[in-house]
Amino acid sequence: MASIQITKSAEKYLDELLQKQDSDTIGVKVFVSEPGSPRAETCIAYCKEDDDKSEYEISKDYCFLLYLDKKSISFIEDSVVDYSPDKFGGTLTIKAPNAKVPSIGEDASLEERVNYLLYTEINPSLASHGGEVSLVEIINKEMAVLQFGGGCQGCGMVDVTLKDGVEKTLIEEIPELKGITDATDHSYRENAYYK
Repeated sequence: MASIQITKSAEKYLDELLQKQDSDTIGVKVFVSEPGSPRAETCIAYCKEDDDKSEYEISKDYCFLLYLDKKSISFIEDSVVDYSPDKFGGTLTIKAPNAKVPSIGEDASLEERVNYLLYTEINPSLASHGGEVSLVEIINKEMAVLQFGGGCQGCGMVDVTLKDGVEKTLIEEIPELKGITDATDHSYRENAYYK
């Protein structure tokens, strides 16, 4: 189970909100949209009775049921949810230090290790050209499907970047990866670094 801390003030606030909902609202869910990317956002939403909860772990550590998205577990590790009341009603904040770059352990999944390398080693280099790369999926536990964006999309040098940079780095660091494929539509060249 992920270590997520909901402060007493946030727990009270969320519980009060839940009490005002319809009877089919059964708890709170926490997940990260676009986990492991610069656009990662940690989200809190109501969990309804008819929601698909098969991809969530349930925590009973609070006065309400907390549903944690299994795919987001490493990204919400060490998160803190807090509530600060003020004269305008208050502010609920989520500090999730691992949402963009998760801390990974020795038992990290292949997907987590690829994302970690993309966002700690590869994307900082691509950023100088206004580019970025993200993981779309892993196929057959050996092929990483990547999506290039920013200055890399439509760039005339993207094949070199893919083979000599990204693929070489990923395969050296993660030997079980056998290859990389690019899912990007490079016909759109408006923001390309090299046209």
